[in-house]
Amino acid sequence: MKNSDIEATWRYHNGTKHPNGELLNRSYTYYAALRPTPYKIYKGTKKINLILDRKPVGRSTLDAISTNPDLVKNTVDLYTLSRILYFSAGITKKIKFPPPIGEFDFRAASCTGALYHIEIYVVCCDIAGLDAGIYHFEPKEMKLDILRKGDFREILLNATSHDELRHAPVVLVFTDVFARNSIKYQAREYRHAFWDCGTILANTLSITSAHNLSSKIITGFVDSHVNNLLGLDSKKEASLVVLPIGYTEKSVPNLPMISPIDIKSIESDNDIEYQEINAMHDASSLAHPTEVTAWRKKIIKPQEGGVELVTLEDEVKSNEMLEQTIIKRGSTRVFSHESIALGHLSTILKTSTNGVESDVLPKNTILNDIYLIVNSVDGLQSGSYHYIKEKNALQVLRKGNFRDVSGNLGLDQDLPHDASVTIFFMTNLQKILEQFGNRGYRIAQLDAAISGGRMYLSAYALDLGATGLTFYDDLVTEFFSPHARGKECMFLIALGKKKTKAPDNFSKNTSMLISIPEKSR
Repeated sequence: MKNSDIEATWRYHNGTKHPNGELLNRSYTYYAALRPTPYKIYKGTKKINLILDRKPVGRSTLDAISTNPDLVKNTVDLYTLSRILYFSAGITKKIKFPPPIGEFDFRAASCTGALYHIEIYVVCCDIAGLDAGIYHFEPKEMKLDILRKGDFREILLNATSHDELRHAPVVLVFTDVFARNSIKYQAREYRHAFWDCGTILANTLSITSAHNLSSKIITGFVDSHVNNLLGLDSKKEASLVVLPIGYTEKSVPNLPMISPIDIKSIESDNDIEYQEINAMHDASSLAHPTEVTAWRKKIIKPQEGGVELVTLEDEVKSNEMLEQTIIKRGSTRVFSHESIALGHLSTILKTSTNGVESDVLPKNTILNDIYLIVNSVDGLQSGSYHYIKEKNALQVLRKGNFRDVSGNLGLDQDLPHDASVTIFFMTNLQKILEQFGNRGYRIAQLDAAISGGRMYLSAYALDLGATGLTFYDDLVTEFFSPHARGKECMFLIALGKKKTKAPDNFSKNTSMLISIPEKSR
């Protein structure tokens, strides 16, 4: 089976490492004027208007991101579905930048290069306000494109071999349009697929939690069955995650007749193809329900000892509502060198690492290990640390001023140099691949990105700044060794206080080179 040939992952992973991965062209330049349309557009479809209500439902950000509701028998209606879609990937604001960027729509969750290559599809039975069918979320107009009419949940139930789909009235499928992101990041795009899907999922899981709806991330499924159901051109777009939401007693009907979706769409106005992306996706695909069942296992991570970490006092916790945080969230462009409170760091770590309900991870478990470079945190000596989630504790690795190192590891950028803390998500990729095959690469990236996305939200709820960054892969491992020996970096996020005034040349940058304000990957 392709999935078991893990040399495919190592070829891709090593080949897309900064700075000298053989699958990357170092001389390649991306021009912002060539930024693709950040939406998938269906031609001639009938549409359903969504109900936009941005008012908070009464759950704080910190509470919503740290809570995974158990299975509760709550269903979903069109009103709630509209809120889930909007606060996951809707347009929260419009921002004007100098030419050639101009005005662009800023979305609810961060995305590498603001290229917004993740799409969301809805598969549902009859719910209040919406007939059973398959829909595509259109954030530009806040509408649903009708792709199929009827209840097609049985196809997803069979494709995932997971009973969670049997009682879910609504299932979201997150997909990736390859070319929309690879135009800037080349073959490294496939990493970004799961980074950006993960940061969106952090929002999705938080807003479903705020509505007391259970949800579960399904990573194991027959790829071709899901892609065909949605009518995807699998060379250009692929399903990444299946997310059942809510509970219904309505039985899943017998399989309806499936015919191709004869609706034309524009996935991207960029036709650049990277065979390495398709090859990596194919190598990590599952071909049959029996293969999905055999593949699905549970990960149990060992606990470690450490140094106690001071927790945040109740009186200084943020009571900001989740919806308010999502709407104001951005990606910090300039950090000050000011210190942040130890309690703030403790709260961000604790609330963002509770894990998710997943088909392969036990509840409250995260797959990645978390390493930190602390530059300026009140009450905590500068140095490198390892976070031990089970004890909400930090293990001291090395003491010292590593601000320059932090900047260097983050691709020699100012943001990780100036931030109060840089956080690296790392995992023993070889062990993951041995257990899950190439598909384990998807899980490792996604797991890190969901926690990273939650850190975005918790930082902004505490009036701090955050931004995702790229990194020099092997230098990260080397710096945190011997503790991190054998581990690979999956994700990096920088936290700190936002500088109130950007440098003078920031607003005057009219270069044709990329300067779109989102994750600096």
